[in-house]
Amino acid sequence: MNMIEGHMTFEPSSGIPVWDVDPYAEDVLLDPAAYFAELRARGPLVYISKWSVLATGRYEETREIFSDHTRFVSSRGVGLNDFKCGKPWRPPSIILEVDPPDHTKTRKVMARALSPKAIAGLKDEFRQNAEMIIDGLIERDSFEAVADLAEAFPVAVFPKAVGMLDSDRRKLVDYGAMVFNALGPDNKFRRNAMAMAPDIVPWISAACARDRLTKNGLGALIYSAADDGEVTEDEAAMLVRSFLSAGVDTTVTGIGNALWCLASNLDEYEKLKADHSLARACFEEVLRFTSPVHTFARTANQDTEVAGHFVGEGTKILCVLASANLDPQKWGDPEVFRIDRKPVGHMAFGAGIHGCVGQNLARLELETVLTVLVEKVARVEFAGEAVWRPNNAIHALDRMPLRFIAR
Repeated sequence: MNMIEGHMTFEPSSGIPVWDVDPYAEDVLLDPAAYFAELRARGPLVYISKWSVLATGRYEETREIFSDHTRFVSSRGVGLNDFKCGKPWRPPSIILEVDPPDHTKTRKVMARALSPKAIAGLKDEFRQNAEMIIDGLIERDSFEAVADLAEAFPVAVFPKAVGMLDSDRRKLVDYGAMVFNALGPDNKFRRNAMAMAPDIVPWISAACARDRLTKNGLGALIYSAADDGEVTEDEAAMLVRSFLSAGVDTTVTGIGNALWCLASNLDEYEKLKADHSLARACFEEVLRFTSPVHTFARTANQDTEVAGHFVGEGTKILCVLASANLDPQKWGDPEVFRIDRKPVGHMAFGAGIHGCVGQNLARLELETVLTVLVEKVARVEFAGEAVWRPNNAIHALDRMPLRFIAR
């Protein structure tokens, strides 16, 4: 059995086009639009010869593969590594990298902790922090939007919501970036990220321990499930850590991407100012348009077919969510950012049983920031060039100088 990047190599079935491209190359990660368009144009499935994987970028097939947890499993890893073929660098996530029935158990615990009722009490705290941060930024001639708002807001509110007594912005943000970079091949982005693990992972584990959490945060709700016998104490600790691996960097990315979209589309910002109720719809369009998580993988757990093509057991498939979110067959005018689009069915939060369990919390955070923004800021202007940060699974800004003009 030949292996590459922790999964089995294979030859594609007849009729599947072969493409000599590296989807993890720096130029592709920084500006992926041409890659997405070509991926969709080549067919419903494309064989990426460099990494011996299939890739899908059209909406219909991406949603089919991503949603069918029986044929295409997460338990064999959502990156290039096939956990059936080797040991992962860390214990698999017991919410993201498992399938039923184990997934059903842990998902139930997480969904209860992150239910609309559970997070309703966070709204006032979130708004106060958003007002304080944005008020301070308005007073400045210009600011670095990634550090001063996109990172500052989630790190101000999220650890407190979880109930963490310890907070370190750099470790919290870098932990998420590290986890997502680990989903790609052994390139410089993954190596640089993994070099941070000895410093970050022990801190994260200690900060999520039961004795480092308050009694009234989301983390305490998870540990109470251990007291009730729904999960073990060790599983509860892993679930609390999953808050941080999936809930910080993606929210940082979402806020940064929203600011970029609005600064790039001033007419849409005027629409939002005129109708604050569009804040939720604006956030959904930001997710569709920029797809903070651009690629997740699935593994075929049986011989099957997609779009009439044979897919063998053990095949790794890159589900290019960002490409699916820009498929003109689904969206009509996908290259246009419209806050009144209401893009029901976008893939930014995934689909099926593995749809993002924290999306209620993410929506509350982003809706709060956008609402406060339009109440206080007349205009969002670039004060310099926006620079994107290459990551094997996340499409995020590295820095973006902005200026807020007060209303």
